[in-house]
Amino acid sequence: MAFSPTQRVAFRSGIAVGIAVATYGFSFGALSVASGLDIWQTCVLSLVLFSGGSQFAVVGVVASGGLAAGWTAIASSAFLGLRNGIYSIRMAPIVGTSWWRRPIAAQLTIDESTAVALNQSEVSAQRVGFWTTGIAVFIGWNLTTFAGALVGNVLGDVNGLGLDAVAAAAFLGLLWPRLRQLQAGVVAAVAAVLATILIPMTPPGVPVLAGAVVALIVGLTNWLHRDEVTS
Repeated sequence: MAFSPTQRVAFRSGIAVGIAVATYGFSFGALSVASGLDIWQTCVLSLVLFSGGSQFAVVGVVASGGLAAGWTAIASSAFLGLRNGIYSIRMAPIVGTSWWRRPIAAQLTIDESTAVALNQSEVSAQRVGFWTTGIAVFIGWNLTTFAGALVGNVLGDVNGLGLDAVAAAAFLGLLWPRLRQLQAGVVAAVAAVLATILIPMTPPGVPVLAGAVVALIVGLTNWLHRDEVTS
């Protein structure tokens, strides 16, 4: 099937994001093994949980409290994973209604696939962006998780390589065009300030959820958007 120009843009964006996020998976694999998990446990986390922030929350808690902190790790991961449920509300009309697509789409609904999809102007391009990004990230993330787990502690502190910044930079690049809109800019600023305040005061995951609540409230009330249209 031939892609339209807008679909080709979405496809290229999805592949580019998948490559960028894959490098971050290498960092996760190495950090996970260094925290005390073995290779197969690390790979299962990426295959089943498949949510970068939630996975890092798990290994971070395990690294500080050992395997005895397993329940705390699960709770922290669940806090961060709730945002994907919020994304799914917006993604539902895009992924289609086929019975076999829904469970697959649920696994692929992550920050990056949602961002690439919503960054497209046409529904068909949004669908291409979602599926391309989700599949590219899933494959790349799991392959590099395995590679990073094999390397383990050989590299020492893998954050020193700057891999932890790659995914964040790619995600910011996707969001940047939307930040030129007044409503999106206000949401980003308020959410960032709120998350910064909450980080030292709350468990992992709560600042992210607080930022998502800001976006949800503004979106439901359509605050500021009406002013943009009528002005």
